[in-house]
Amino acid sequence: MLVSPRNVPFLDLTRLHATIADDLQAAYADVVATSQFAGGAVVSRFEQEFAAAHGAPHAVGCASGTDALALALRAFDIGPGDEVVVPAMTFIATASAVRHAGAVPVMADVDPVTLLLTAETVAAVRTDRTRAILPVHLFGHLVPFDLLAAWREGGLVVIEDAAQAHLATWNGEFVGTVGDAACFSFYPGKNLGALGDGGAIVTKNEAVAERLRSLRDHGRDDHYRHSEVGYCSRLDGMQAAFLSVKLRYLPDWTAARRALAARYDDLLPPGTLVPWTDGAVHHLMVARVDDRDAVQTALAAARIATGVHYPVALSHQPALSAWARPAPAAEQAASTVLSLPMDPLMTPAEVEYVCDHLDRSLAHA
Repeated sequence: MLVSPRNVPFLDLTRLHATIADDLQAAYADVVATSQFAGGAVVSRFEQEFAAAHGAPHAVGCASGTDALALALRAFDIGPGDEVVVPAMTFIATASAVRHAGAVPVMADVDPVTLLLTAETVAAVRTDRTRAILPVHLFGHLVPFDLLAAWREGGLVVIEDAAQAHLATWNGEFVGTVGDAACFSFYPGKNLGALGDGGAIVTKNEAVAERLRSLRDHGRDDHYRHSEVGYCSRLDGMQAAFLSVKLRYLPDWTAARRALAARYDDLLPPGTLVPWTDGAVHHLMVARVDDRDAVQTALAAARIATGVHYPVALSHQPALSAWARPAPAAEQAASTVLSLPMDPLMTPAEVEYVCDHLDRSLAHA
């Protein structure tokens, strides 16, 4: 019989940060000592480290993952009159960034199994006004890079929404190396999370990187000269320092997530989990269940925390109703997805406990 843990948290940031507390304290002290709170060497150092970690020449920090997407669209001159394809199964930020840039979000349905964009679902909504596509590497699972390359070759600007995909790879290539740019979030719960908020854009295009650096800082050319109306979206120096610390640990945390994912996959019946390919980084561990409320209730009774990502497809979001179109696969997934605990410090016993209780709840649902 499995030994019952006291509880299984969804993600225990307190436990995670306790393991690197001395390093975080040292980073805090360094920033206070130098007063580099907005920009400066500490931000530049993190940008260089983050770019190198993804095999890219440029990374540009900003205030959030949502801003990263909007800034990237602006940097490629995508705006009013342009259509941008987004998946209907994603967080609203993917589409709201398109509106922040002044463009029109066009919702494409997703594959009913992987919940990712496909060539067919994109072709079904593409028009002669389509300028760009925002493929989302949902849950840390990769949209195939051959699709990214085909969309680029077909004339689209490809901006990868990699908010959940830090260090993810496809056949050995990192996110951000095939699309025109990749946008990341450093929201605290992400695989690489700040102790506040933040984001970044990775790109191979030097001219785009330079424009992004200007756009994030009020369109600034020099201290008091501004060539265009930009944003106030700088990456905070303190967060950059914390992110530099955590980036050193990210490869080990990623390896732990992959090992936990393999254990989940071994223990649960085939077809329970949303599938992935090698190189996924498992920001979330997502099951598909028919009676989600009953399963969540049963797991909560066993002190197992769960989440739902995402219970409302973009096609049903009130804020996006003007651009809504049917997306049956995304809408069906929204009613059945259930996110299980995924924490790089989870133990195999905790995974076994979760899987045992999930099996029991599915049998009785």
